[in-house]
Amino acid sequence: MGRRGRTYLTDENFFFVTTTVVKFLNVFSDPKACDLLIDNIKFYQTKYHFTILSYVIMPSHFHWIVEVQPKSGTISEIMRDIKKRSAWDIMEYLQHNNLYNEVFEAEAKLYSDQDRKFWMKRFDDEVIRNQKMLWTKIKYIHNNPVKAGIVERPEDYKYSSARNYINDDHSILLVDTEIAGIEL
Repeated sequence: MGRRGRTYLTDENFFFVTTTVVKFLNVFSDPKACDLLIDNIKFYQTKYHFTILSYVIMPSHFHWIVEVQPKSGTISEIMRDIKKRSAWDIMEYLQHNNLYNEVFEAEAKLYSDQDRKFWMKRFDDEVIRNQKMLWTKIKYIHNNPVKAGIVERPEDYKYSSARNYINDDHSILLVDTEIAGIEL
């Protein structure tokens, strides 16, 4: 399958990205699974020199807005590596869970080169084209846990950059809250 035109976006820098666990499994309801994903993001942030502008890890997926440096790594390279390594780490952690393992193995049967499949094949991305779009996506990301009924206020969700923006809490992930500017 083609890469849906991503080869043409080598000069783009700001992306809103979503990626989802196979069968929408609620793997990230487990804080340890979230921490493993966070560790992988931090590792590849050092390698690829990208900047995180916003993020949320929901039970079955995660969203983020990232600024990439195309000479250091494209959004496709970053997502490929994060998805690959985090899948290994999380599936190893979850190996005792037979329900998850059955799904991971069943999903892998669709591919000849895999024994288990954690993430859906593709990720969705949109180029952030202006300040208004940036703030629309940040609000969407921060309100995801509220809309899902997980918390009442965005800043109460541990795995969300709402904490970075509202509480200046960068203890989970370092988020650049300055690039977005002041929302009007």
